[in-house]
Amino acid sequence: MGGNVFNIGLTGLNAAQANLVTTGHNIANAATPGFHRQRVELQSSFPQPSGDGMFGTGVDVHTITRVYSDFLDGQVAAAQGRLAYLETYRDQIAQIDNLLADPNAGLTPALAEFFTTVQEVGADPEAAATRQGMLSGAATLVSRFQALETHLSAMYRAANSQVTDLVTSINGLAKEIAGLNHGIVVAEASGGTHAANDLRDQRDAIIAQLNTLTGATTATQTDGSINVMIGNGQNLVVGDIALSLAVAVSKEDTRRLEIGYAGANGTSIITSSLSGGSLGAVLAFQRDGIDPTLNALGRVATALAFTFNAQHRLGQDLNGAAGGDFFSVPAPNVVARATNSGNAVVAASLVDAGALTTSDYRVTFNAGSYTVTRLSDASTSVYASLPQSVDGVRIALASGAPANGDSFLVQPTRGGARGIALALIDGAQIAAAAPIRTGAGSANTGKAAIDGGSVNAPPPPDPNLLQPVTFTFTAANTFDVTGAGTGNPSGVAYVSGGAITYNGWTVAISGVPRAGDTFTITPNAGGVSDNRNANRLAMLQTAKTIGGAATTYQGAYSQAVASVGAKTREVDVAAAAQQTLVSQTEMAQQGLSGVNLDEEAANLIRYQQMYQACGKLIEIASKLFDSLLAL
Repeated sequence: MGGNVFNIGLTGLNAAQANLVTTGHNIANAATPGFHRQRVELQSSFPQPSGDGMFGTGVDVHTITRVYSDFLDGQVAAAQGRLAYLETYRDQIAQIDNLLADPNAGLTPALAEFFTTVQEVGADPEAAATRQGMLSGAATLVSRFQALETHLSAMYRAANSQVTDLVTSINGLAKEIAGLNHGIVVAEASGGTHAANDLRDQRDAIIAQLNTLTGATTATQTDGSINVMIGNGQNLVVGDIALSLAVAVSKEDTRRLEIGYAGANGTSIITSSLSGGSLGAVLAFQRDGIDPTLNALGRVATALAFTFNAQHRLGQDLNGAAGGDFFSVPAPNVVARATNSGNAVVAASLVDAGALTTSDYRVTFNAGSYTVTRLSDASTSVYASLPQSVDGVRIALASGAPANGDSFLVQPTRGGARGIALALIDGAQIAAAAPIRTGAGSANTGKAAIDGGSVNAPPPPDPNLLQPVTFTFTAANTFDVTGAGTGNPSGVAYVSGGAITYNGWTVAISGVPRAGDTFTITPNAGGVSDNRNANRLAMLQTAKTIGGAATTYQGAYSQAVASVGAKTREVDVAAAAQQTLVSQTEMAQQGLSGVNLDEEAANLIRYQQMYQACGKLIEIASKLFDSLLAL
């Protein structure tokens, strides 16, 4: 029986020591990220039977467990991954918001200043200073478009660098997880049923870190290893093997980077499935932030150049020549997919700037037909042949022939802000005047008057535009027309204020004429002080020329600013809410698995007393044994 007392005391000492060591370990790792509180699992030793009953034989240390909850840790990981996505996206999109909405660096002040100079030319069309001021205002506007595009493109390149860095970090973490998987399998195989708690904590911490970089899911295996998947279930870590992600230039758009697995036949792309963590946020920022903003800015630049040129070509410059292009209009960009097997060349051109959208388009050839997909809403149209006009863009087969599966990316406005330029170099070339002049006969006796007239859009002008035309009233309600290109009709009904259109121009006569009254339309020779076309150019500032005559230049830009601002605000609010959720889930998780220093301090005293009591038991057993020997 004395031996039993000794053994009971020894097992108690071992149990107390195990608890003291574990408590000390918990205290030492109280600030270690990912550490889960550990606990000694004790069980009563197998009792010793006797005639008097079953006597206890002490306590056994069964194992050391970590206080862990799959559910709570999973909630924390999911919340942290979502927070990383929102914070990264917020920080990125805020750059665009600050750029576009800047009262000095944004487009709005440059656009307003340019049209102010146009109005100044209208007020004093023959002055060289106002004409030079209009060219300077246009140059400033062009420079502002290009500066905004440069900043946005720089953001895109910076995002590409982030993608590369994040992929490198993901690959490094995957290798660490694979190494820990190997260490855990070996440690637990040699340790029987005992778990490698600290190695598991390290692995969980790295998986949590990986989850903030790109959304990850896990599957625990029977040998203690964990397989890690990303995206839509693509393997990243399988046991002790880490698969490496690779970055490659997109075969469809050389500005963009794609992510996938490198193989003998190239990179297997999985970019579209990577929607979580910081990597998903950067990819979404490029796709949903920069690209639409570049397109929206390019649409304003393209529509401005296109419509301003159209009106400018209807005017006459200071030298009496017909107006030419005021701006250089950038052409749509077409990129053939690098894997195309045919030799087709697809070209695109603008036909209606007012119908332009902010979307890109994909043209795919298959089974003898062309499918045009508007990427912003995935709507499709199928055509038997090209050319076809889609949303103001004419898409044509320039040469060659496509093969089944060949694809082309059409970007109508992507390069608009970068490509816009000033086409004029001399203020005298500004077509402020109208090329026609109206007049009333000096012998007229009626009370009718003719307006200044206007040249009809769109250009080019009618070939008979500058042919002299005369209206001769045969009565108060009819007149004859004479002049090349008019057909010389007679007895035309007169409506006061009604539009009269011939040879590409429109005039209106108002009032009550008398028989014999005449009105003429002649070339505007020497019209240096004429401001009619300059006034029409100025009116374009408030004309609804974009989005199917839905909005103005400024309105379209404001839509882009508002869209980015709303998205920035939305993500900012979501990030703040997510931060609260992360704090709550971490609190719940730490309440179970975290180290409470007050509790551990109490445990130290408790296990110290347990150790001292067991030592006292051995001391008493020794004295009893000595007493027996002394008998």
